[in-house]
Amino acid sequence: MNILKLIESFTDDNLMKSTASRRDSFSQFGNIGKNLAFASIPFGLSALANKAMAKDITATPATPIGALQFALTLEYLENEFYAMALDSGVIPASENGGRDLKVFQQIAAHEADHVKFLIAGLGGTASANFVPKPTFDFTVGGAFDPFHDYPTFLALAQAFEDTGVRAYKGQAANLITTPDLLTAALQIHSVEARHASEVRRLRGLKGWISNADRGAGMPAATQAVYDGEGVTTQAGFNTSTAFGAAAGSEAYDEPLTTQQVVDIANIFIV
Repeated sequence: MNILKLIESFTDDNLMKSTASRRDSFSQFGNIGKNLAFASIPFGLSALANKAMAKDITATPATPIGALQFALTLEYLENEFYAMALDSGVIPASENGGRDLKVFQQIAAHEADHVKFLIAGLGGTASANFVPKPTFDFTVGGAFDPFHDYPTFLALAQAFEDTGVRAYKGQAANLITTPDLLTAALQIHSVEARHASEVRRLRGLKGWISNADRGAGMPAATQAVYDGEGVTTQAGFNTSTAFGAAAGSEAYDEPLTTQQVVDIANIFIV
């Protein structure tokens, strides 16, 4: 099954009416982001360590079913985040000729499709393998204000999408015995990568992670998303000797372990 046939191409004509490269097209979205990225975002960090009565998720088994359950929880998070943002009106309808809103409407549609696909892959809501949606608090007890402050929304969107890319890669080994599921998961991984690149460019950043740099304007609390991205040795070859450390690290997204992603997600689960 080709999951991409179930999901509209992110670079469709409605969003990208240009003969330029994808990299150039993405840059068209970034005018507002150039200013936002370098602004100081007032994130309170104290609430991150004081989640009262938190119902944290735990790492799923390193099995194909566990990988799908894990992915579903992440997709629940992203799906609800974008649905709430669209309902809140925080995304300016007039920015960049309305493109910002169109981008996030498309991303939201993708995330909703991912949720449906993964639930079906687990056998449906009546299956013993089904996992219900957790309760999310995207303000983290008041530390963030993503549904009233657009720069904050963009920063969290970047963190979630960058996490998703690395998380799906980290689950590949758990799906290696089920080629069809592995193919579908890596196709979702590629869609998440397009989301991540687009959101980063909306913030005026490069469309990819360089070393372990979280990017201008990102709060220190998101550093766990980027730790470990500075790897430059791939298949025994030190890419930094040929291309430099920055370029070598940019060429590959490093996987996150299940526990690393669980620790990130639990910040937003109550």
